[in-house]
Amino acid sequence: YPFKVSRNNQPHRHYGVTSPISLAPPKDIDYIHTQKLVEVMESFGVFEDEEELNHRLVVLCKLNNLVKEWIFELGESKNLPPSVVENVGGRIFTFGSYRLGVHTKGADIDALCVAPRHVERSDFFQSFFEKLKHQEEIKNLRVSKLFLVDGYFFIELDLLQYFQIICLLFWVLSLRFSSSDACGQLYIKLIGADVSVCKYTTLLLCKITSRMLHVLHIELNS
Repeated sequence: YPFKVSRNNQPHRHYGVTSPISLAPPKDIDYIHTQKLVEVMESFGVFEDEEELNHRLVVLCKLNNLVKEWIFELGESKNLPPSVVENVGGRIFTFGSYRLGVHTKGADIDALCVAPRHVERSDFFQSFFEKLKHQEEIKNLRVSKLFLVDGYFFIELDLLQYFQIICLLFWVLSLRFSSSDACGQLYIKLIGADVSVCKYTTLLLCKITSRMLHVLHIELNS
């Protein structure tokens, strides 16, 4: 059960079948140990500085723009009505350690390319692959198929004198969405996606990450 009543009749919330090990607040010594741990991690260069964090955003923005351009061009090549081509959605979603904000310095970025229904998997591995090949910033582009259902691009980007590795996966979202949908709205649609459909796909990874952040946000603001 998510709620259990304490001795002072105040409910404690937890998720899953097991209770927390302890509900006691941290002691002064715990704060001291935490600070010492952070100092040790900093000495080993675990954390990224502000410049490196901003670079990741630049790289993801560049890749996201390429996805939008590709989906637009693909719609035109398939003779879709102009009104449809101009309004279809599609973008990059991050998941995993980067999305959760727990990645280490130099770690790769796990990303999911979500496309509308007129885009096929073969388009992703053919026309989008060709588009990426012509980008000077992208080095060592290759396709790796390690999953039963999903293949993914292993992308290395050399942009603004930095080196960034991105594992880019692909999914066609059967739900309707457009270019006017905000990022938050699309994340909500991913959260609500049918688990049975994405059971063996990378959409499940993105869904789990989004759900974790969603639950954490509710807990912190409750």
